[in-house]
Amino acid sequence: MTAAATVLQTGGLNSPQLTAILVGVAALTLLWGLERYRTTFSRTELGVALVLAAGITVLAVAPDVFAAVGDLLSIDQRPLAVALVANVTLTALVLLLFAKTRDNQLTIAELTRSLTVEQAPEGEDIDDPSLFVIIPAYNEAMQVADVVAELPETIDSYHVTPVVVSDGSTDGTARAAAETRAIVVEHPINQGQGGALQTGFDIASEHGADIVVTMDADGQHPAEQLGDMIAPIADDEADYVVGSRYIGTDRSGNGLTRQSGIRVFTALINLVAKMDITDCTNGYRAIRGSSLRQLTLTEERFSAPELLIEARKKGLRITEVPVTIEQRETGETKKPQLGYAIGLARTIFVTWLR
Repeated sequence: MTAAATVLQTGGLNSPQLTAILVGVAALTLLWGLERYRTTFSRTELGVALVLAAGITVLAVAPDVFAAVGDLLSIDQRPLAVALVANVTLTALVLLLFAKTRDNQLTIAELTRSLTVEQAPEGEDIDDPSLFVIIPAYNEAMQVADVVAELPETIDSYHVTPVVVSDGSTDGTARAAAETRAIVVEHPINQGQGGALQTGFDIASEHGADIVVTMDADGQHPAEQLGDMIAPIADDEADYVVGSRYIGTDRSGNGLTRQSGIRVFTALINLVAKMDITDCTNGYRAIRGSSLRQLTLTEERFSAPELLIEARKKGLRITEVPVTIEQRETGETKKPQLGYAIGLARTIFVTWLR
């Protein structure tokens, strides 16, 4: 048996004290990753923490694995001890670097959204209750103007104000939207749909919106169903309204894989949040304006599950209404199937956890 094996098997790594210390370090590393993920949604930090925690756990409970590596490489006791200390130190530094990097990213994102909100013009003095329609748009220059044009100026005594948030578009989306009556702002850096919605929500809140509706910029959400979306809130029967293609009409042209995925994730949200909805990813939704400030929103890319679970956790009255989802007239979806599925699962887990 080499010196490395002796150190690992008889020199201490099998001792109860060292095993307990290593298990404790693994647990702290995992808890650190989960906490960072809960507060900053950093996938990198969580992934590194999971790998490190797993490696340290193996070292604690199965030292023979490392003894075999030591035998294979003929590592003696002193270099092994030095390497152990060096790797623990390096691990701490790597985790610190990830934390600082993510904090800087969040600071930049918050600054970007704050500066963008300041672009919005002052609101008009209107006596009617206000309905703000938030339209996040990324490279939708071909369609966004038509989406805004289809919105009525008033509906059921509510004055309708469209807000287009161009999310770092490179195709002239903001210029196309500027030709309409909408409030148009632009993120200089892409923030994801969730980030664009947060900017729109801030603008609506600053203007004192009574109801806020979100809809996509690709023409899939019919403006003629706007009245159905806001009716439960206007009648004080709900605070959050979800549009559903599955109790309405689905003309989106989604394939079987995507359709099945939506149903699976909807069932998961219903399970963890004790809800009863049928369409968890639909971006056609209405929210009472005064309820927006209650929601803790941090997700940049996969906002639909976060909004639903947050609304449920904050006690908002949630209902669902049938809507029609049309097929995109131009362009292609920007949601890759595998990455979108992973992102939805991650968001559901973390929003439920926090």
